[in-house]
Amino acid sequence: MTGSDPKTDLHYYLQSARDALLWKLEGLSEYQIRRPLTPTGTNLLGLVKHAAGVELGYLGDTFGRPSGEPLPWLEDGAEPNADMWATADESRDRIVELYRRAWAHADATIDALALDTIGRVPWWPDDRDKVTLHHAVVRVVADTQRHAGHADIIRELTDGAVGMSRGNDSMAPGDPEWWESHRSRLERAAREADRDT
Repeated sequence: MTGSDPKTDLHYYLQSARDALLWKLEGLSEYQIRRPLTPTGTNLLGLVKHAAGVELGYLGDTFGRPSGEPLPWLEDGAEPNADMWATADESRDRIVELYRRAWAHADATIDALALDTIGRVPWWPDDRDKVTLHHAVVRVVADTQRHAGHADIIRELTDGAVGMSRGNDSMAPGDPEWWESHRSRLERAAREADRDT
C-alpha cells in the first residue's frame, strides 16, 4: 500500500475491530451475551463494556479530553474486574450506546490532534505516564482486535457462528460434517504428538 495516511489506516483497523465486537452480539439472547464461557468469566457484553472504557480512557482522558461519561466500574474502590461484565441492571442497549459514544469521542480526539501529540495516562506510574497519540491509538487497536478475537471464540462456543465480519467468515469451506471430521483429525494429531513426547 503506498501513499496511505497513517490516521486513516489506524482508524480503519480500529473500526473493523469495533464492528466485529458488536456484530458478535447480534441475534443472541440476554443470557447468551452475558454468559461467562471461560474460567475467568469472559463474556460478550463484558468485552464491549471493557472496550468502551478503554477508548474513553486512552483516547479521551489521556489527552485532556474527558468525555463526561460516568464509568462507576472504573472508579477508585470499584469491584475488581467490574468493567468485564454487565450487571442485570445494565442493559445491552445502554452498553452498546456507550460504546458508540466512546467511538465518536475517540474519533474526535484522533481527528483533532497530531499523532505525535503527547498525552498522560492517568493510571500509569508518574515516571512512565507519557504517550503519543500514535502509541495510544495502536494500543487501543491492539486491545480491541484482541477482544474481537475473544468474542469470536465465545460466539462460536455459544451457537457455532464464526466469522471476521458480516459477509466475510474468513473460514475454509466446509459443511458441519467436514468440520467435525477436521476437528477429529486435529484431536488425533494432538494425542499422537503427546504420546511422542
